[in-house]
Amino acid sequence: MNHPQPITMPIPGHIDPVPVPRDLKPRVDGRIDLLGLSRDDLRMALETAQLEPKQAKLRAKQLWHWIYNRGATDFTVMTDIAKDMRGWLDQRFVVSRPEVVEAQVSTDGTRKWLLRSDDGQDYEMVFIPDADRGTLCVSSQVGCTLNCRFCHTGTMKLVRNLTPGEIVGQVMLARDALGEWPSQPEGRMLTNIVMMGMGEPLYNFDNVRDALKLVMDGDGLALSKRRITLSTAGVVPMMARAGEEIGVNLAVSLHAITKDVRDEIVPLNRKYGIEELLQACADYPGANNARRITFEYVMLKDKNDRDEDALELVRLIRKYRLPAKVNLIPFNPWPGAPYECSDPDRVARFSDLIFKAGISAPVRTPRGRDIMAACGQLKSAAEKKSRAELDRMAAEKQAALG
Repeated sequence: MNHPQPITMPIPGHIDPVPVPRDLKPRVDGRIDLLGLSRDDLRMALETAQLEPKQAKLRAKQLWHWIYNRGATDFTVMTDIAKDMRGWLDQRFVVSRPEVVEAQVSTDGTRKWLLRSDDGQDYEMVFIPDADRGTLCVSSQVGCTLNCRFCHTGTMKLVRNLTPGEIVGQVMLARDALGEWPSQPEGRMLTNIVMMGMGEPLYNFDNVRDALKLVMDGDGLALSKRRITLSTAGVVPMMARAGEEIGVNLAVSLHAITKDVRDEIVPLNRKYGIEELLQACADYPGANNARRITFEYVMLKDKNDRDEDALELVRLIRKYRLPAKVNLIPFNPWPGAPYECSDPDRVARFSDLIFKAGISAPVRTPRGRDIMAACGQLKSAAEKKSRAELDRMAAEKQAALG
């Protein structure tokens, strides 16, 4: 028995006849980019282009496979779609990649890409290869609003959120560069993703969630949620939603355990304090000893690296009964940075104190420092400082000189 297909009633005037939840912005050439659309959005885009609903459903399934499983960007290679249909698709749609402005490779094998969006905004992504894994560091925003004092990205102003297509596009581009199509679970270099690039992911929640759903989809990129980590500076109201709606591993940029120091180096602390943040960590859905919360802690000389700091960190983790590990990050310098890295023996002592309390506290080996790809160094070199920003920096420098 044939079930009647739902018919979309045409509405007079400048109203799209299909209710598409997200704006499908045509490019300069008038075509619509399919990258970053959910299955439903993909089908709706085809229906909006006047493809009959049953046909749209079939084509959406085929396109999904070619885009996310095979990495295709050209409709002509989609051999299970009739030739005239491929031409029809090519006239109306495109499967994009971010434009690569510059690609750099570090002496340690770390790769950094400077990418450019359709509207001329620059952002960066980094791939870090290891013997047993390969981690892609993905950006969620152009710039950042958080102004963390130790972070080079934090000296940029926020320009805009990245779209789901621009976020997942970074993963697609890395797969292209590593030659990892078709998508398969075994034997690939890109095994892990961290939302630790430019921007605060929880200030771009919907787009990050939608992009990561594409990355985790078993019929596409098929990366397990256990291999994806979202890093936040502590946007407390969004943390529970992240656990429920995304469900990936959580990393928290802690960096200090006293109010005064954290207020200085992570200004978001003035809005959501340490105790509030740690309670949100304790409540994070899915956190357990097998899936610990990672606390990131950048080691700043004479700022947050005393024995007392390490012992207070241990006390807080125990107080909130957190299944946690602490990633100690030697500070990565950048031009004009107001801090220095703690001495290596101080970092080792800090780590040892936490380990002795039964909490894992590895020291992260800095990667890609020579190409400014290390943690806290990302900042698109093409960024132009505004007059106000230059004035503010000059005033700060003058104030520091007294």
